[in-house]
Amino acid sequence: MEEALRCAQRALEAGEVPVGAVVICNGQIVGRGWNRNISECDPAAHAEVLALREAGAAIGNYRLEGCDLFVTIEPCAMCAGALVHARIRRLVYGADDPKAGAVHSVMEVLNHPHLNHQVEVRSGVLAGRSAEMLQSFFKSRR
Repeated sequence: MEEALRCAQRALEAGEVPVGAVVICNGQIVGRGWNRNISECDPAAHAEVLALREAGAAIGNYRLEGCDLFVTIEPCAMCAGALVHARIRRLVYGADDPKAGAVHSVMEVLNHPHLNHQVEVRSGVLAGRSAEMLQSFFKSRR
């Protein structure tokens, strides 16, 4: 999670919403991502999606079975769906997202009973630091 926070800091320094993510497979980081929606003019350039893309390229497969994703905030519906499609084993995230979270806050995309893949979830890891970074960012924008 510390590396995900470092990725979020990179987003912050670039003027992006400070969210960072890393994919771990066999104890190694195989993908990193931080929000780049603004700089890449890409609505899908969320930290999780970018980390999954990098991990897929590193592993040579879009199926990331046996891999874990660490992200600083609860994933949105798009990112949660991508985790299911990638077959991520475990999601570990920091702060809940009461406005767009799709793990449990607003909706439950992960582990829906009709889906063919289940993701282990652990929340609240370094949540205070993750939330503080996001709150400071949005406070400075107002």
